Amino acid sequence: MGTASISTQRAKPSPRQANAPAAVPATIDEYIAGFAPSTQALLEQVRETVRAAAPEAREVISYRIPAFKQHGILVYFAAFKKHIGFYPPVRGDAELELAVAPYAGEKGNLRFAMDKPLPLDLIGRITRLRVRQDQTRGKAR
Repeated sequence: MGTASISTQRAKPSPRQANAPAAVPATIDEYIAGFAPSTQALLEQVRETVRAAAPEAREVISYRIPAFKQHGILVYFAAFKKHIGFYPPVRGDAELELAVAPYAGEKGNLRFAMDKPLPLDLIGRITRLRVRQDQTRGKAR
C-alpha cells in the first residue's frame, strides 16, 4: 500500500495572466514584482494614476489582484498576456461610457493593449467617477 502525499504547491494564477506570481500576493508591490520589467512599468503607471485620482483610497489585494478601496472597492487592475485589465465596467456617466467603449471587453471590463500607450487620462477620469460613486454609497450607509 502506498503512502498518500500532501501537496505543498502554491496557489496557481489564472492561466490568462501573463507571468503572474505563483503565490497570492499580500501587497500591490508583491503583485507587480512578479512580472517582467516592461509589464511592471505599465502596472506602476496605472497604480500612480489611480493613486493621484483617489488619494484617500488604500491599496489592497482582492480576488488576487490589485485594487483601491475607500468605502468599497473603487477599481481593480491586472496584467494579462497582451493587455492590462481595468475593472469594474464604467456605469453612470454617459460621456465616460462612450469614451471607454473602444476598450470594453465582452462584459464591459476594460482592456488596454500592452503594445499601445496606456490611456492614463481616461483611467484617472474613471477613478474619479468611482470615487464620487463610492462617496454616495458611503453616505447612504
